Amino acid sequence: MGILSGGLSVRRYRVAGAAPDDFRVVFRDVLNDHAFREPREWVPGVQVVGWCQLHNLLDTDFGDLNRWLYDDYIVAALRIDKKSLPSKLLKAHLDKRVAAWCQENQRPKAPAQIKADIKEQLERQMLDQILPRVATHEFCWNLTDGHVLFHNCSDKVNDEFRKVFRHTFGLSLLPWSPLDFLTDDPATAAALEIQGLSDLRGEAGVAMLQHQVTR
Repeated sequence: MGILSGGLSVRRYRVAGAAPDDFRVVFRDVLNDHAFREPREWVPGVQVVGWCQLHNLLDTDFGDLNRWLYDDYIVAALRIDKKSLPSKLLKAHLDKRVAAWCQENQRPKAPAQIKADIKEQLERQMLDQILPRVATHEFCWNLTDGHVLFHNCSDKVNDEFRKVFRHTFGLSLLPWSPLDFLTDDPATAAALEIQGLSDLRGEAGVAMLQHQVTR
């Protein structure tokens, strides 16, 4: 639980939009709607994503506001599970079963459909026997200032977090560079953007940048 204790390596975002007045009820419901759920059937290599409590990844019930809402701060975690089959072991078992089918049916080679059916059955059996790879990534949302800290710096994981956040809360996340603390002046913000140092600009900054580009 790095957000509650210890050092942090985070990405910071600004929320585009404001939380609703009845956010306690609304966010309780949407967090429960998008909480992590174990799939009925696993698909090899396909990840399952959802929210869980910060305190325990097995706790996916957000009915108790005291466990995830602290004054004006929301704290929770994004859980990402995935099951992957060891390709060499899968191939070895598949070859054995295909060979057994050929011997039983006195055929020199199994038809493609038969081989596909055997592989599908084998994958289901193996998936039932292995545990998923589990990862959790914490986030903290300051509802007053509209800032979000996400405890992961991977581009891929951050893309997934922003997508799930938007689907859950109906709000988009905009990357916020530390340089965006330095100025509210549109001219300076536009100059930083031209240098690739910041991607947040006010409307005046956007207009100025577009004017400079078209000149």
